[in-house]
Amino acid sequence: MALIKSISGIRGTIGGKPGEGLSPLDVVKFTAAYGTWLSRETENRKVVIGRDGRISGEMVKNLVVSTLNGLGFDVVDLGLSTTPTVELAVTMENAAGGIILTASHNPREWNALKLLNSKGEFISGDDGTQLLDIAEREDFNFADVNKLGSYTVDDSYLQKHVDLVVNYPLVDVPAIKARNFKIVVDAVNSTGALFVPPLLKALGVEEVEVLFGEVNGKFSHNPEPLAENLTALSNEVNKSNADLGIAVDPDVDRLCFVCEDGSMFGEEYTLVAVADYVLGKRKGNTVSNMSSTQALKDVTLKHGGQYTPSAVGEVNVVKKMKDTQAVIGGEGNGGIIVPDLHYGRDALIGIGLFLSHLAHSKKSIKALRNSYPDYFISKNKIELDKGVDVKTIFEKIKVKYKNQPLNTEDGLKIEFDKDWVHLRTSNTEPIIRIYAESQNETTADNIAKRIMEDIKEFMH
Repeated sequence: MALIKSISGIRGTIGGKPGEGLSPLDVVKFTAAYGTWLSRETENRKVVIGRDGRISGEMVKNLVVSTLNGLGFDVVDLGLSTTPTVELAVTMENAAGGIILTASHNPREWNALKLLNSKGEFISGDDGTQLLDIAEREDFNFADVNKLGSYTVDDSYLQKHVDLVVNYPLVDVPAIKARNFKIVVDAVNSTGALFVPPLLKALGVEEVEVLFGEVNGKFSHNPEPLAENLTALSNEVNKSNADLGIAVDPDVDRLCFVCEDGSMFGEEYTLVAVADYVLGKRKGNTVSNMSSTQALKDVTLKHGGQYTPSAVGEVNVVKKMKDTQAVIGGEGNGGIIVPDLHYGRDALIGIGLFLSHLAHSKKSIKALRNSYPDYFISKNKIELDKGVDVKTIFEKIKVKYKNQPLNTEDGLKIEFDKDWVHLRTSNTEPIIRIYAESQNETTADNIAKRIMEDIKEFMH
């Protein structure tokens, strides 16, 4: 059992004792804390909710709706939806906020409450801290019988989201249509099955095959869109002579592609390719978190823009994008953020822009991938012994590498010419993550190994 309370939301495994898993009592408590926090921020009493295809989704939704109604909030329920769709709906509905019921790429026993402010963006760290404090003290004040909230279902947002993507100025529907793409989609038994095929149809793609298209939350494979989990998609793209494959995670904010030969385009390169396309049409700056590939920086400089790294976490990327007026940004896990649509990772706009880029390039997807610099990221972690002081370890590493460029905004990032290594503690488990990148796979692994040896040495 697990229950993780963080500033970005509450996630946990379903069942078990209250406080140890995401039990019904925990769902009610944190929804009440969110509603209480909202009512201190605004007079607005409207909240939008939506959920992914998880088995526990209906149960969690009923608890969330009743709790918000009990606080006097009117709930607009989008039903089976996506994270970016709910984000868009919050502003289109002029709501006070929104809750997305999804544990993103976590396995099926997990669920979570992702919490949004009135801009349809994830709540800030400070807001999250206040909210956790309200929950801790159970400082709730429910509405009396004459002031209970209402409940309405609105299923119009799938079409609204598709229309926004199709009408986005840089999405070129005639060019996509002209290429006659044949596409296989891995919808991992969640809401991607409801949203991605209609979007592709609206973009002029006639031939679409969907794998794991039944929305039952019994994910047919680990739902994180990584190479090792996408073997069925790879095989099907290859077997059916498709032009490409598309994979999304259960709440459709992460996006990755499979090439015509079944090889991975690479989730790190989703953002690189989309940014290349956008920057070719609009001069400007980019942002990604500092664990993402350097290829984005290369592409940005090629187009005459400035690249800025941010701390890990969508809310940090968004803040940095606003600070630098970035025209495109996101995270290396296949998260695309297009600010003039909305400040949130959105696989649907990602698909529209990527296919426009692919159509304009007149290349196969594999040839497009080969046009970008090859970087390899070595992803590692070290379990921490009990009572280890990470600060001291990081200080010692800083001293050892003091002659290299260092960034301490989020853990510690050390640059070596074209290579880098990024160390950060996990918010959710007692580990240090070590990501290293180089144009050579062995070099990336060796850099990571060297730093891991340093950490072990400084631990004792």
